[in-house]
Amino acid sequence: MTPQQFEAVVVGAGFGGIGAAIQLRRLGYENFVILERAADLGGTWLVNHYPGLAVDVPATTYSYFFEPNPNWSRLYSTGTEIKRYANDVADKYDVRRHMRFNTAVESAGWDEDAKVWNIALAGGETIATRILITATGFLSQPRLPEIPGIGDFAGKIVHTSDWDDSYNAAGRRIAVIGTGATAVQLVPELAEEAADLTVYQRTPIWVVPKIDFRFPAWAKRLFRRFPLVQRVIRAITDGIYEFLIYTGLHHRQLFFRRLNIGATDLAKMLRFMQIRDRGLREKLTPDYDLGCKRPTFSNRYYRTFAKPNAHLHDSGIDHIEADGIVAADGTKNVVDTLVLATGFDLWEANFPAFEIIGRDERNLGKWWRENRFQAYQGVSMPCFPNFLSLSSPYAFLGLNFFNTVEYQMRLMDRLLGEMKRRAADTFEVTVEANAQYLDRMTKLIGDSVFAVGNCATSRSYYFNPSGEAALLRPMSARAAIEEASRFPLTDYQFA
Repeated sequence: MTPQQFEAVVVGAGFGGIGAAIQLRRLGYENFVILERAADLGGTWLVNHYPGLAVDVPATTYSYFFEPNPNWSRLYSTGTEIKRYANDVADKYDVRRHMRFNTAVESAGWDEDAKVWNIALAGGETIATRILITATGFLSQPRLPEIPGIGDFAGKIVHTSDWDDSYNAAGRRIAVIGTGATAVQLVPELAEEAADLTVYQRTPIWVVPKIDFRFPAWAKRLFRRFPLVQRVIRAITDGIYEFLIYTGLHHRQLFFRRLNIGATDLAKMLRFMQIRDRGLREKLTPDYDLGCKRPTFSNRYYRTFAKPNAHLHDSGIDHIEADGIVAADGTKNVVDTLVLATGFDLWEANFPAFEIIGRDERNLGKWWRENRFQAYQGVSMPCFPNFLSLSSPYAFLGLNFFNTVEYQMRLMDRLLGEMKRRAADTFEVTVEANAQYLDRMTKLIGDSVFAVGNCATSRSYYFNPSGEAALLRPMSARAAIEEASRFPLTDYQFA
């Protein structure tokens, strides 16, 4: 192979891409490259660095299953620590040398005669690879709101995924647009310094108490000396969060329905304790079921709106002028900074992240939109040989992304290991296996809160443009890992 021909190409240097690279090396692959459009590794933990950024699951469970981190400073670690963990893992497993930064992929096409993927890079370069793995993440392309007049605003505009670290909020009049998980972390930080802070809410979000604490030095020494202790703690926190997800998703079973109601009551009590204004509490109360969109954990978000300099506006935005925002009720708020906490363009920008043309000229994006979003085991599609899409429909296991990475690494081990054992040139999921898997996912989703709950007003990114909740894989992490380790090899064709 020439330097421009590889055994494998991984697109994306976040935790998914790093995990894929580590698994490739374990399987004996050395002639591979990781293409990353940014200037460094880390994915969403590189892109996001706004004030208050932290993981929203316990750090005890937020790590690769084979590489626990004894150095977390607290139960909910900061973004800086998580980025450092990504650096440490990439260096320890010697995958950084395979990375090419500032390299954007524009398209990929399958060459049936040569049995390779031809990948077009920005700038005109083309490389070829036998195996293509996309690990472009779910939260990579920021969504910019289409609000009339936003281009006329004369002040500072910053999206949370492109935070200006030199920005000083002290004395500023700030408007935050959006109330998702990012805003829940950012708003309390801005309110500490801003002269005036107004949050423009389209959809309230469920917020429950956050149990957080610092790890003492002796605990970190214990984790380093006896890794098994940390693994036991991870098993416990994994189990708790697995139970929470199952409880939130499964509504048809009376027991879990009652537990879900209990969680909403917990959020209600938090609002009551931190906000005395009944009208404000009502504005902050979602009218959709908990579980329809990702819930958040915070002890400060609700309390922020009790501050004299913090305000909530929920009537909607009519337009933006050079010096402020005009709401749908006609009121104008003069501001000097717009903070866009409007999340990410999940379905349009990430499925797929760039044009992918498979066998028989099948366009992946077009095929998904015309035939429903689908992916066998969350990674494979018919007519796309030697291709694994780690950010696909039914891929994400819920709160902890590393559980998703684990089952995908185990699937790679089984699939690519079999490919090597057979000395095959290609693998491709069969049409029948893919169809059966889609039917099973559809049935499982049909028993979840997404289908039988009240989700109409949630505006959740779990739902695709057709209204199907096709992002989450509706099963436990343990079940997904077992499937990835034991799926029938006859579900793939090897040639």
